[in-house]
Amino acid sequence: MLRTSVTPDGTFLVAVHRPSLHVVNLREHDFITSLGSTPQGDPFDNRVNFPKGDISVSKAKWIYEIANPFPFRGTTYIESAWADSRRKNPDSLELPPARECSVLESLKKHMTDSEAASTLTALPIQVLYGLAANSTDPEELVHLARWCCRLDTNNAGDPVGLLYLSDKNDNLRPDIDDFELFETIANNPYLPDPYKEVMVLRPGVQGTSEIVGEWKSEKSHVFEYLRSNSYIPWGHFAANMANDSIRYTTSALSLEDIQALRHLYYQRTYVTLAQKLSLDLPPGRKRLSTEDMESLRLQIMKAPHDQINYMTTLWGWNFGYDFSSSGYRLHATHQMIHQQYAMVPGSVTTTDDSETMPTYSCGDLVADTVERYQTAYGNDFFSDYLKAIRNNIRTDRKDGQSTLIVWEDNNVILFVPKAQVSQWELQLMVVADGPLGPVGNIVEADTSVRNSIDKGILLAQKIYSRLNTKMVTSLEFPKRIGIQNGQRLFYSFLPKLPWSMGAFSEAQMRYICGHYPEDFAACCRNRMNEAKFKSLLQVK
Repeated sequence: MLRTSVTPDGTFLVAVHRPSLHVVNLREHDFITSLGSTPQGDPFDNRVNFPKGDISVSKAKWIYEIANPFPFRGTTYIESAWADSRRKNPDSLELPPARECSVLESLKKHMTDSEAASTLTALPIQVLYGLAANSTDPEELVHLARWCCRLDTNNAGDPVGLLYLSDKNDNLRPDIDDFELFETIANNPYLPDPYKEVMVLRPGVQGTSEIVGEWKSEKSHVFEYLRSNSYIPWGHFAANMANDSIRYTTSALSLEDIQALRHLYYQRTYVTLAQKLSLDLPPGRKRLSTEDMESLRLQIMKAPHDQINYMTTLWGWNFGYDFSSSGYRLHATHQMIHQQYAMVPGSVTTTDDSETMPTYSCGDLVADTVERYQTAYGNDFFSDYLKAIRNNIRTDRKDGQSTLIVWEDNNVILFVPKAQVSQWELQLMVVADGPLGPVGNIVEADTSVRNSIDKGILLAQKIYSRLNTKMVTSLEFPKRIGIQNGQRLFYSFLPKLPWSMGAFSEAQMRYICGHYPEDFAACCRNRMNEAKFKSLLQVK
């Protein structure tokens, strides 16, 4: 049996566990100990933990099991007691806003300002790590920044750059005492922008990566950096908001910002493919216009794809930075909004050069699902999947909203997957068809579809910002270029919640969820209906 919740009837298959247990008691000894006193002053102990006989459980909580539509993404388990409480109030699905935090202000209540400043930097480094990540006091962050690195300043004392040292090879490096502390301070949104710029944002301050693309307008500015010595074997590109367009939160993002970031991704992909196909590029060292880019895309679609060799795209976005006082980096290396992308070749040679083997792409796992589903049921997977999404029945079969769809237009749908691999996961799927069938990658996506994708990505991130989510991983599942298999392009947005960072269950691809997907979809739609949300997005 193919482990997918999608059925040929266009429905989701949902299982429910109704646990009933009889447990043989094998304990030999009792260890009755006082736990304290009740409000009435009576003694309170732990004797309930040491039953005399066997244990029978007949009314344990129901657990819903939903195989992911894509078998490679495991299975989701929904704990009914948690989810039932959320069903009554879907808007409770949000994180609390960050609390104000300033050790410096607390110290000033008990000593002079200079004494407070000296005491602050005398605290253990573990405390300073936590403070660098969580402080909401710009003065405190500036004091920590000046303490952990050497800044170049003007006559007014304002930062204009970093001071550098020469290493043993005569290479210049910034004079920083503790890099983790430095980086965590620089990634705190409350640090004043002039310090952010000279510490981490100004081009060149983080290394020698070449800038090979740019989007610049009156309201938005993005640089495209080449990461030639990359952990991605073919090198990759990073589209970073520029130092004069500082965006440390998704609530600050505009539609133009997203379009700028994505335009550089589309442009780089089409130019790379055009070079492979020996197509002429528009003249001049400048950004391609939307019209030029679409013209180039159409030429790529018409060209024979022998030289492309089933290449595919790789796109991802880690939003949010955090660093724990114990020394663990919890998410991205940079808070400043940026996206990364690359082109993956179709094959690679083995170490002895005797043969070639296919490269890995997460979109290939989707292709496997499509093929296996067709073999098992004789049906097109995505047709049945879309039907199941549109005809969804509530997981718990009780009263309440049943739709999984958060937003849609003629080209895409933004929805809550029936089986989430991260609590609060959203997905964006292209529903539009092109001349050759379903749009399965950005090469097959025309200008209208690309605009819809950009808008859907922004919508997802704006929803998360309204829920006070601080860290989100976003990734693309593309089809290989030149293949026609019915595969549709989709994106997965995976927020990291404080109580759900991933452990042994997730390592087994068993995803534990505390809400019904239908209720999270309702929560998202409610956020979209807020007047402030609409004004920020400027989308009807």
